Parts: sequence; C-alpha cells; structure tokens
Amino acid sequence: MLTAITSSLPISITCFVVAAVAIALAGIRLTRVADKLADKTGWGEALVGAIFLGGSTSLPGIITSVTAALDGRASLSVSNAVGGIAAQTVFLAIADITYTKANLEHAAASVANLTQGTLLITLLSVPLLAMFNPEVTLFSVHPASIVLIVGYMFGLRLVAKAKTEPMWSPEKTEETQVDEEAEEVADSLWSLWLQFLPLMLVIGVAGFVVAKTGGAIATQTGLSETVVGSMLTAISTSLPELVTAIAAVQQGALTLAIGDIIGGNCFDVLFVAFADIAYAGGSIYHAISDREAFIIALTTLMTGVLLLGLLRRERYGIGKIGFESFLIIALYVGGVAIVFAT
Repeated sequence: MLTAITSSLPISITCFVVAAVAIALAGIRLTRVADKLADKTGWGEALVGAIFLGGSTSLPGIITSVTAALDGRASLSVSNAVGGIAAQTVFLAIADITYTKANLEHAAASVANLTQGTLLITLLSVPLLAMFNPEVTLFSVHPASIVLIVGYMFGLRLVAKAKTEPMWSPEKTEETQVDEEAEEVADSLWSLWLQFLPLMLVIGVAGFVVAKTGGAIATQTGLSETVVGSMLTAISTSLPELVTAIAAVQQGALTLAIGDIIGGNCFDVLFVAFADIAYAGGSIYHAISDREAFIIALTTLMTGVLLLGLLRRERYGIGKIGFESFLIIALYVGGVAIVFAT
C-alpha cells in the first residue's frame, strides 16, 4: 500500500493533500479539546500545550526522524528534527499575523512560556556541543542523547512549577490575555480524553502519510537530503502545529498557542536523541554535516528573538506584526536561501 502511494508523483501529491486536510481538520478539533483539558485538569494552557498538544502534533516528525535514522540517513533525520523547529517558530509568527488585536507575544506573555523558550535554547546547544567533541558512545548511543532526555524532563518540572509557584509575572495591560480557568467545562475528564486520543491517532497516521509522500515527492525531484529534511518533510510534518496554533489564536487561547509551539519545539529536540538511539552507525551527532549545525544555530537565534519579543512585549508592530515575528520570518527566509545555495 505504502509503495503504491509513493511510486507515482501524481498519486503522492494527491495523498499528501488528503493527509494535510485531515491534519487540518483534526488539528482544529484537537485544539478545542486541549483548551478544555487545560481548564478541567487545572494544569494550564502552557503545560497542556507543551506536553499533550505539542507532543501529539509532533508524532509525524518523530516517525520521520526515527525512520530515516533506521535507514542510515543521518542528515535527513537530524535536519527534519531541527528544520521542523525552525518552521514551527515561523508558524508562530504567522499566527501573530492572524491575531489583529495586538502583538501576540505581548498578549500571551507568561512565565511558563518564557521558561520553555529558555529550555529550548538550552536543549539546542547540546547537539552542537556533541558535534564538536570526541565520538564517545555506549551501545552506539552518545551521552548527549541521555542529557537531552533528562534535561527535557527536568525542564518540564520547571515549567509546571512556574505555573503553580510563579516567581515572576508579566505586567497586565488591556491587551493581555491571562490563562484563566473557564467557569465550567460541561464535558467530563474521561469524555475529553476519549475525544483527544482518537484525534491524536488521526494526526499521527495522516502525518506519517504526509512524511512518506513528502519524502517521495522530494526524491523524485532530486533534491538533496538536507534540503528534503529541513524543508519538505520538516514543514509537512509540522502542519499540525500551524493549524493548531492558528486555531488556538482564533479561539482566544493565546497561551495555548505559544505553549504548543515552544513546548512542541522542546519536545522536537528529543527527535535527535531518538534518532541517535535508532542510528546503527554510532553517534548520529558525528554523522551529520555542517549544514545541520547551521540549521541548529539558526533555530537557536530564531528562538532567542522570540524570547526577546516575549520579554519586550511590544503592543503593536509593523502592520499588526511584532518586530520579533518580522525578524523570525526574515531569518528563516535567509536561512533557507543559504541552505539551498550551499
């Protein structure tokens, strides 16, 4: 079945579009259920966005990176992971454009999202450090992969603590959207989970189809492995984040939108660790090229700009888009041009 849908370019394109539409429809509904779960459980939009919504929408990317690593395609695996993070950061800038009341980073600033952004920069530095250090592995797994997993778990604890015991809070303005519990959520907790899990499955399966058909389309066009990973498969497997971010903004769940992107990005760094475990050729950090290092550095810079936006909290920017969103898009376009040119 999989061979049939990837053997012909017209069939691959058709399946790609169908799967993308399925992701869009399921993603919109998933966002609504996640917003209710945040209220019902009391965990807050930032944490639910980071763990459940971000993790669910990351399923296609996990499948792509691990599959590529099992096939021995290290560059494709890592570039898909970090390329997806860069693309999803741009998606947040796009969501900012759709929110016309004020700059999104101003309206949704929270200590939990700032903590997640700092965690993301910290995690992104680990693969770079591993690349430029001796190749040391234990059962073909580099110690940096263990550091990524432990660091992520510790970071989640800090995010949760930032919600329950905040030591800092943004100044409230007329445009600030505070993450507050709804007065009443009619659905039971079990009902919400029963709605959430099937939608997550739909996104996972559709994302897998998008990844496979996207890869087939790229292969048939003769693009390089790094370009395929950082652009086509990264963007295609990140479609759930784009849909859920815009849907969350339109529903007024601004903290959920940012938490989904930044929290999902933190989780996506773990793709590199999972890929390293699946990669049989030793340390995956030493099997990738300087192109992947460039993408990681670019993504770190884009995240730093986003953090500056959350801290500066500009109310209105250039035509309803904040300075950080404008810079993020410009950096991404410039980075893509460099990857294509080299």
